[in-house]
Amino acid sequence: MTTAKTLLQLAGADLSPPRLGDAALVLIDIQNEYLAGPLALPDAGPAITRAAALLARARESGAAIIHIAHRGKAGGLFDRGADRGAIVAELSPHAGELVIEKELPNAFAGTDLHARLAATDRKNIVLAGFMTHMCVSSTARAALDLGFRTTIDAEACATRDLPDGLGGTLDARTIHEVALAELSDRFAIIARADALK
Repeated sequence: MTTAKTLLQLAGADLSPPRLGDAALVLIDIQNEYLAGPLALPDAGPAITRAAALLARARESGAAIIHIAHRGKAGGLFDRGADRGAIVAELSPHAGELVIEKELPNAFAGTDLHARLAATDRKNIVLAGFMTHMCVSSTARAALDLGFRTTIDAEACATRDLPDGLGGTLDARTIHEVALAELSDRFAIIARADALK
């Protein structure tokens, strides 16, 4: 039996992650909403630790840095006027770092993210954040259509358990790994361990 290969591998694409200093780091929805309540992610803690380390390296390297925050309705999920909608303390934006609010899973939809990235003159983007199968995935897929070369830091993302449609549950780790496998086929380079420098 042959070893499975992605479409990117079959096409001979360069799958090496970019240097952070040559990329734009886009941190997606790393908000308090995912730490407690109905959207609490089982792997939020380790992903936040990883994303904070990635952010520190990006700052040191001179990467362009953009924070994305989902904006929900007042009093509801992702209320940006309440603590639940705030970006987690470990990843608080520094002065001069752009924060873009979005209302849809794809961070390009209804925002100026594309224009802001184009202004950095960088074609490599690095994604990290929540949730792997939802906003990270939809943003990575849209990025391909817009001409970006996308890398995802696998350990700096997380997701939640989902119903399987048959009365059972698919665990968060499975959802996370399947989402990354799908994205690796054509949409993104998946970086693991400390591949992003």
